[in-house]
Amino acid sequence: MMTKKSGLFSADGLPLLIGSVPLGGHREALEWIMEATPEIPLWPQLPSNPLERMLPQFCEGISCIREENPTNDSGSIFYDTSWSGFEEDMLAFYEDYLAVEDNPEVIDNSRFAVSNERAAGLYLLGDEVANLNGLHAVKGQVTGPFTMLTGIKDLEGRAGYYNDTVRDMVVKGVRMKAAWQTRFLKRCSGKQVIMFIDEPALAGLGSSAFIGVDTEELRQQINEVAEGIQKAGGLAGIHVCANTDWSLLLGSKIDVLSFDAYGYFDRLAPLKEELDAYLKRGSILAWGGVPTSKPEDIAGESTESLVALWERHMETIVDGERDQATLLRSSFITPSCGTGSLPKESARKVLSLTRSVSLELRARYF
Repeated sequence: MMTKKSGLFSADGLPLLIGSVPLGGHREALEWIMEATPEIPLWPQLPSNPLERMLPQFCEGISCIREENPTNDSGSIFYDTSWSGFEEDMLAFYEDYLAVEDNPEVIDNSRFAVSNERAAGLYLLGDEVANLNGLHAVKGQVTGPFTMLTGIKDLEGRAGYYNDTVRDMVVKGVRMKAAWQTRFLKRCSGKQVIMFIDEPALAGLGSSAFIGVDTEELRQQINEVAEGIQKAGGLAGIHVCANTDWSLLLGSKIDVLSFDAYGYFDRLAPLKEELDAYLKRGSILAWGGVPTSKPEDIAGESTESLVALWERHMETIVDGERDQATLLRSSFITPSCGTGSLPKESARKVLSLTRSVSLELRARYF
């Protein structure tokens, strides 16, 4: 049973997934998810559907984002503040934002809702979750503002991050969509909601592609979204599927740090003081110890090999105050990333390994 700890839930080494699945049907995808993570299911994202890909899925209602032929693979998404009526709609956007900040309940039927067309898996989980036994929490996910702001460009190829108007609208829009989703899942399940901010673009932080990005400003943007989730009653997680500035995230207001422990644990492990402070405040590590990047890596691993890898990782950060069992209480066991781009057989093994590694670790240490 999950117990409160410093205002957060104990993760207890339970299995947790990252959203994308390489299937064409939400029902089958949810069945896969429920088999692997019945304690904390998430809703499936199917990137085979153009509307469910990372950039367009959460763009509805954000005035500066425009789309052409969004239901087609050949469609486009871009920033545009020059269209007729933009100024009026921008004013309405901020009025809606302030209305929600003053009265959170008005968000439920606002422009910040995610439609069934964009997230059918979310509504399917919402319908199913009230009848599930053994449920500890539910998980949702939203594309992070940095990924949206650097992944979507204007018609001249400039990233939205460098436009003050676009940057502010996207950060606030993502905050509201994460808050809406948190309230939706909490209302449907009656359980704790864990809401991940998916930020794959943070892997490029510090590269020449992102010259001029101020890390303290970026931390404030992450905190703004995290605070929206927390205000709605959820735990705010962040997922990065490669290496990044871990100090930036460990020092932010997030509650769960999801990282690729299989490929990049050696980049996080040296930050002992930051990790210690992060864990002492009751926050959680989501160990991405099951590989997802290469089918050959997945095929070559087993429950036993991945449990041994987790134990080797733990040896480098345990101390007199925190042993393996204590660390596992503060950990989720996850894949290193989503499975949406994998062959089906590889994805199925990732989900199976995530569950079996969690079960074995829990059996050994609890």
